[in-house]
Amino acid sequence: MVLVGFFSGKRKDFATVMDAAAAGLAARGIRVLGRAVQRRGVSDGGVRKMSWPLSSRTLIRGGKAREVTVLREAVGADAVVFVNPLTDHQRRVLAELFGCPAVSLADAPAE
Repeated sequence: MVLVGFFSGKRKDFATVMDAAAAGLAARGIRVLGRAVQRRGVSDGGVRKMSWPLSSRTLIRGGKAREVTVLREAVGADAVVFVNPLTDHQRRVLAELFGCPAVSLADAPAE
């Protein structure tokens, strides 16, 4: 599967969070075949909005979603797992975009 994280530009430990998520998935028998990170900076709406989703539909920007789709296809992943919580609507929209299930880390099943 492909692991995706959305982080505020203020958050400096995003790589550590991604590594911990990958290790947790590996402990559950899930292979991480690729990773993608979307960071939100101050220019995307100001300091107050840095922790808000870039898109209420997909959490991440459209370009990053396309990048994740290409990555998923290239590595042959059968799912995309976000370290962030996803709404039901985001799960449905992302699954349609990616062509596979899209779930949050807490919802990722063990293999």
